[in-house]
Amino acid sequence: MSESCRVLETPVTGGNVSFYNEDPERKVYPTPVVGMIGLIEDIKYITTQWFREEGDIIVLLGKNKEELGGTEYLKIVHNLVKGKVPVLDLEYEKRIQQACLNLVKKRIVKSAHDCSEGGLAVALAECCFTSGNNLLLGAEITLSEDFRKDALLFGESQSRIILSLDEKDLLELEKTAKEHKVDFTVLGKVRGENIRINNWIDLPVQKLKDKFYNSIPGIMEKRF
Repeated sequence: MSESCRVLETPVTGGNVSFYNEDPERKVYPTPVVGMIGLIEDIKYITTQWFREEGDIIVLLGKNKEELGGTEYLKIVHNLVKGKVPVLDLEYEKRIQQACLNLVKKRIVKSAHDCSEGGLAVALAECCFTSGNNLLLGAEITLSEDFRKDALLFGESQSRIILSLDEKDLLELEKTAKEHKVDFTVLGKVRGENIRINNWIDLPVQKLKDKFYNSIPGIMEKRF
């Protein structure tokens, strides 16, 4: 963690680590909490995570990898907490972040969302419904990597950002990616009322939104 802060030049203002939160029936994983601070120099560069306009192209900045260790998918679907965690190349991560920031400052990025818990499929779904103002936009996605589907959809590989932008700005994005020596892939377009990923997933965005925002009440109802 300290190495990451040095490479990314991230100021940490405080934090806490809980190692022993447990009772005879249950336990909480060791959980570090880090307090950070950042400066927004100009509010015109604030970029949110949700898709904004039908017809925009969707681009992945970074690269998908066949990594499933330590994922939410393994825990929730298979009840497994195991595997080699995704590899993090800090220098590449920094270049990805710098490329994204430069694209934002060029005012060509309409949305930007990290891939973290749940992997690519979950991040794409969140882009469709998390605007907070009832804006629901579907997506048509084509994935072509030749490795196992669950790793592609739900692997939590590092250094990946989902962007949406007008198609006319794709050449500028390609230029910026090359300048920073980072990968990018056109995933598809913002379109319709469903999120479609190859012929594997085809679900209404409204249904996913309902599941997302009612997940905790649903768990509590089942438990009690």
